[in-house]
Amino acid sequence: MTELLDLEQLDRDLYRGVNDVKVNGEPALYGGQVAAQALKAAGLTVATDRAPHSLHGYFLRPGLPAQPVIFAVERDRDGRSFSARRVRAMQNGAVIFEMTASFHIDEAGGTYEMPIRDGLIDPESCVPEPHSANFPRADARVVPPTQVDDAGNHYSSTVWLRAVDPLGDDRLTHCCALTYLSDIGSGFMTLDRTDLPRGGPSLDHSMWFHGAIRADAWTLLHMWPLMAGGARGLYAGSMHQQDGQLGAMVTQEILLRRRP
Repeated sequence: MTELLDLEQLDRDLYRGVNDVKVNGEPALYGGQVAAQALKAAGLTVATDRAPHSLHGYFLRPGLPAQPVIFAVERDRDGRSFSARRVRAMQNGAVIFEMTASFHIDEAGGTYEMPIRDGLIDPESCVPEPHSANFPRADARVVPPTQVDDAGNHYSSTVWLRAVDPLGDDRLTHCCALTYLSDIGSGFMTLDRTDLPRGGPSLDHSMWFHGAIRADAWTLLHMWPLMAGGARGLYAGSMHQQDGQLGAMVTQEILLRRRP
């Protein structure tokens, strides 16, 4: 993961990233990778006392694994406690992903966190996520209750996740790694509807970062559907560490087209 997030600086506010290649030969880049690298590019232009607190991204074109991705950062604002950035991820002169991100200094204040889901099975007792081979930087385990397809694969909208390798202590790196992990799975996996697929290509993705949890420790991504219509589906998610600490909230809209 640290290698994936080690962007090459080409010029001021201009970076280049390496790509993971899916083992099943799918022609598009993994969206979580592009979003994570875009957040890293934005973070490299911000003072080190400011950590990501939110991002909002749009997937505009499929990314090509055989070509590097160029990230261009625009410095919208640096205030006393917040910094705002815009990032364009490009290939062949075309924008494939666009993100706005905000960074905030740590401030004291009242706290409230939604609790972690009850009755969880520990990660080591869960089966691997069926498509986990496509995410070589992550360990992914599905949490019951699950749905089983005709091939015997178990699917769930709740997944234990962690980065495979240690990430050190840099907070920006952990936020970027959580972004990578947050795009694994779908909030429609266990919705038993014959007229709706379990997942689809990402359209847009938003995250809000809360506690400074570690992405190289087991993190529970719990997702639930909000609505579906017009061939699109919207779901929300939470990311908790095993001790119950809330690390991030997620919303994502995906394309839900029934394939023949």
